[in-house]
Amino acid sequence: MESNGFDALARHVPELNSTGGKLKIILYALGLCALVTAYFLVSDNIPTWSIDSEVIISALGFLILSFFFSRKQTYKEKYKELAYRNAFAHFAIPGLALIFSAVAHAGYMNGPFVPVGWWTVVFLTLGWFMVCIGALLWIRSVFTFGVDNLMLLYVYHPEEGRIVTSSIYSILRHPIYASALRVWVGLALLNGNANSIIFTIFVPLGLTGWIRLVEEKELIERFGKPYLDYRKQVPAFWPRLQNTGKFYKFLFTGR
Repeated sequence: MESNGFDALARHVPELNSTGGKLKIILYALGLCALVTAYFLVSDNIPTWSIDSEVIISALGFLILSFFFSRKQTYKEKYKELAYRNAFAHFAIPGLALIFSAVAHAGYMNGPFVPVGWWTVVFLTLGWFMVCIGALLWIRSVFTFGVDNLMLLYVYHPEEGRIVTSSIYSILRHPIYASALRVWVGLALLNGNANSIIFTIFVPLGLTGWIRLVEEKELIERFGKPYLDYRKQVPAFWPRLQNTGKFYKFLFTGR
């Protein structure tokens, strides 16, 4: 991982230079996920709260994560060289913990289950397919883009941004979000719960709103019209039919 962006990340997050520091970050993230999961387990026992909790936690996660972008200038002025480190600790890790917990919740969300029928096999088959493809896309993205890009280091340190040339960028604009979307939907289908399945219908709309209003706003400020043109040509989450072969080639070969 040292050669894949970890060294760049460690220059701005001092804790990553020691075993104790890394453990502290891991425990911080896992502790937040455990707290959110405990909330889900309690709220799932209250009628009508299951899907409401999923909406609230998902929205809150993205709201907190948005502060990582919107408060960039304030943090750079206040914390100087530690701006990225503090913004990531205050906003990115908590926001991502809520979002990841909401994704996992789709797999055990309570509510009325869809009656068993021929569609049950379809749900199970498609669910496992989506989870596996989403997981593989995430793994490929980690090794292709590097942890510094995935951890949004470029937002606070654009001068250190690395150009990543990969075929996936000609197929999808946001492969990490595309992987999360597939896992989210896949877990809901495996759950077979009407609440989780209904909720995931709206997940693509929520992710589209997020990237349009927050993340792509940052990219447009950096790259201007070329990125606007790129956005028109390349879809965010789902490859065009003619690029399906290229998509699966990336998944299995990384090229």
